[in-house]
Amino acid sequence: MSDLKKYINKRKASSPNFAEGFDGGYENFRIGVMLKQARLEAGLTQDEVANAIGTRKTAISRLENHVQDVKLSTVEKYAKAVGKHLEIRIA
Repeated sequence: MSDLKKYINKRKASSPNFAEGFDGGYENFRIGVMLKQARLEAGLTQDEVANAIGTRKTAISRLENHVQDVKLSTVEKYAKAVGKHLEIRIA
């Protein structure tokens, strides 16, 4: 286990607030990374995705970098614009 993982686990164990904030933040970060990766794989710019779904580049940047409380319909439009489909699973 890396030093970073050890630190995170230690902080989670000692601070419920840290654990809750970290896990939520990680999920938001992960969604943004997946969106950006799909866009790059499609060879599209943020401007091109924005035009395809009828929004601005700044909105695409927020989706990719600061995902919080985003509508599923927006993520679905984004996925379609980059040639993907949205799949949601509860595991």
